[in-house]
Amino acid sequence: YRLGVLLKKIKYPLAVRSSALLEDSQTQPFAGVYETFMIPNISEKLEIRLKHLTEAIKLVYASVFMENTRKYIETINFKLEEEKMAIIIQEIAGCTHEKYFFPHISGVAQSYNYYPISYLKNSDGIATIALGMGKSVVEGDASFKFCPAYPKVDILPQEELLKTSQTEFWAVDLSKDDFDLSKGEDITYARLGIKDAERMGVLNNIASVWDYYSGTLIANPYMKGPKVITFAGLLKYDAFPLAEIVHDILQIGSHAMGCPVEIEFAVELDAHPGKKNKKPAFYILQIRPLTVDTKEIHIDLDKINIKDLFLLTYHSMGNGIYTGIYDIVYVDNDNFDKTKTQEMVNEIDEINQKMKEEKHEYILIGPGRWGTRDRFLGIPVKWAQINKAKVIIEVALDDFNIDSSQGTHFFHNIISNNVGYFTVAPKTKDFIDWDWLKKQEVIQETKFFKHIRVQKPLVLKIDGKKGIAIGYKEGEKQV
Repeated sequence: YRLGVLLKKIKYPLAVRSSALLEDSQTQPFAGVYETFMIPNISEKLEIRLKHLTEAIKLVYASVFMENTRKYIETINFKLEEEKMAIIIQEIAGCTHEKYFFPHISGVAQSYNYYPISYLKNSDGIATIALGMGKSVVEGDASFKFCPAYPKVDILPQEELLKTSQTEFWAVDLSKDDFDLSKGEDITYARLGIKDAERMGVLNNIASVWDYYSGTLIANPYMKGPKVITFAGLLKYDAFPLAEIVHDILQIGSHAMGCPVEIEFAVELDAHPGKKNKKPAFYILQIRPLTVDTKEIHIDLDKINIKDLFLLTYHSMGNGIYTGIYDIVYVDNDNFDKTKTQEMVNEIDEINQKMKEEKHEYILIGPGRWGTRDRFLGIPVKWAQINKAKVIIEVALDDFNIDSSQGTHFFHNIISNNVGYFTVAPKTKDFIDWDWLKKQEVIQETKFFKHIRVQKPLVLKIDGKKGIAIGYKEGEKQV
């Protein structure tokens, strides 16, 4: 009865989502485990809208008992009967464009970043945004990353942005009057292309255009050329203080909750007919404690015997413990020739393919920058050619000392696959025990690479807050 009274008063798209005890946990990552439904709520028939709302509420409750959810709860040693859940009914932030409904921007931001680049700090945070509904961000589709504290810093090179830019976006399909929510939460969504967004006129301050003549991105969506979703008008030219708002909310949230936080948000950029708010608007949709890794790693080097390590670096990105790795692939420094790095690409591609067939992960070590476009600065591999590497290490040689790339060429892949990315810097306390590596069993040797396999699984630990990473020779003892 009360839901019917509510629907008589409102007629705009609604999000039906969970608010559960586990989702507020400060020790276990639990975001996105339960179902969320987006319902158009625009039918002229009240009984149809009420049916959709009640079905959505029931299905969110029912998602607690789904097999994947139960298995996940079991893995974190939590009892299902101790879970408590309420349902939140929210107005979806956005505007109607033709027969679709979506916000100009959806995003997620974290106050702590385990993969800082350049002069950025862990505490500067990281944000991921996309055009349209937040489904693109939550499900790992193509999106855009920036640092809220330094939004003008390019996390990816412009050429990489051209390749990884968002080409599709999600919207709520308002043309669907009746549907069966039990078929899944995607039933109310429509997947649209960037040309659709261009036709709807929503790319101002969001898209840039790739200029083939200059080889650069130009923040003018009205130029001819490929559209690239960069949000440059907002982040570089301050058309709307998006980065400043996100940064301030993260700082306030972290202080109030006493721990790193994660927020979900949406943005409407333009005044829109039928909307009471005639100005751009920023909506905070959710805030919760941030748990990037279930284990918070603390490395105290004063309590570690350096002789037990084959690796130590004070320049690492990532966080956590890597176990079960038996294989190391490294460039034979005695044979390294910076003029023949293209030949090295072909060799590591074959080794990586072999590891993929054997379902083995490995540690990859090499001089200079992995993935560089300048073959004289390192080995110009593509991600697909090293994608079985769980840890990637850039090292300096006496006659080949190149500044670290800090994983910028593979940034999206590194984060999504939780890959450790290390630099062994010269004239520091960083080291690799090359003598120990050379004593291990050689599985395969090519002109430039050696693939070794140890008898007992290696263990690597990364202290994401200090940027320290270590690798144990006798890993089993350290788990």
